[in-house]
Amino acid sequence: MSDNILAMVGRTKPLFENDIFTREKELSEIIKNSRFLVIGGAGTIGSAICRELFARDPKVLHVVDISENNMVELVRDIRSSKGYGTGEFATFALDCGSDIFKAFIEDQKKRIGGYDYIFNTSALKHVRSEKDPYTLMRMIDTNIFNTDITMKMAHEMGAKKYFCVSTDKAANPVNMMGASKRIMEMFLARRSEEMPVSTARFANVAFSDGSLLYGFNRRIEKNQPIAAPNDVRRYFVTPKESGELCLMSCLTGENRDIYFPKLDEELNLVTFSSIAEKYLENLGYEPVQCATEQEARERVAELKALRKYPVYFFASDTTGEKDFEEFYTDNEVLDMDRFESIGIIKNQPGFDGAKLDMFSDAIAKMRSRGSWDRSELIDLFNEMIPNFNHKETGKFLDGRM
Repeated sequence: MSDNILAMVGRTKPLFENDIFTREKELSEIIKNSRFLVIGGAGTIGSAICRELFARDPKVLHVVDISENNMVELVRDIRSSKGYGTGEFATFALDCGSDIFKAFIEDQKKRIGGYDYIFNTSALKHVRSEKDPYTLMRMIDTNIFNTDITMKMAHEMGAKKYFCVSTDKAANPVNMMGASKRIMEMFLARRSEEMPVSTARFANVAFSDGSLLYGFNRRIEKNQPIAAPNDVRRYFVTPKESGELCLMSCLTGENRDIYFPKLDEELNLVTFSSIAEKYLENLGYEPVQCATEQEARERVAELKALRKYPVYFFASDTTGEKDFEEFYTDNEVLDMDRFESIGIIKNQPGFDGAKLDMFSDAIAKMRSRGSWDRSELIDLFNEMIPNFNHKETGKFLDGRM
């Protein structure tokens, strides 16, 4: 499957292979002697990290996620592919923002001495999650405050490093999801004065849970047409590459480093519609463009019988969709020499503590009164990020096929 993904996104070989090979001895030595906690570990990126860690036989690998079903699949996948290691491997279906999770952490501090490394991959990652004020508030909770709280826990237990997933959408954000991750980076900068932290800004992880490409598989299974924007360009990494990038950032990154994949704008920025065409061709279907959603829905059986498949491509007009992706801004300092395939944003511990406190207080006041709306949350984000160019169209992805 990984080879097929590479072909679909226009690459011929894995991205981080040489950098991982060069540092394999160092990575393996750290992992076999360390205790790891992966929060959000049953998602696509989290489970990829777990597989990378498990393959190197960690002393302790604990996985926390709110999705019990995904956790079951993670365990089945590891047992069916890697088997069993010599260390302790356990999963816990917990919400990392809950009092139950806090009790769990206290118990692990007593029982195993806490964790050496904590990976936090939990996030609300979809632009569609900003459509209503309630999901948006949960995004703030998950992406910002839970991250801040769990890093505080990591510091208190004496962990060596805290890693958290950021996003390419945090660079010059146009949506609330990307902006929430940019604000998260500000909170992490403050915590970085207490303990080391590193992050990664990602390309899209191809076929990750809930992604448009993941949806392609579901549409084929259900005999439904494939729809995709033809003007939105994205960078892509495979699930395995996402795990490798996180591993490298956590175990080799310096304090406040942000790792990102070295991908070429000309070669690697691809449209969803072009991937849809390659995806269908890979399955042996000839894509047939339809003029409307209705035409695409009606023609599935007819075209499928001819080894063809209906597609509906359209220009994006939904809130928060950025036309293209970027990993860094012009005013960020880069190290492009340390790795062959990974770039590093070198951050100073710059943050405005008063502004972070203002943000926390404003959110607390909204929640204490029990009501809030999108506009005041957007206004608050604009205060936090003066150049925040929120792209508001009044249309959301839930209105699309």
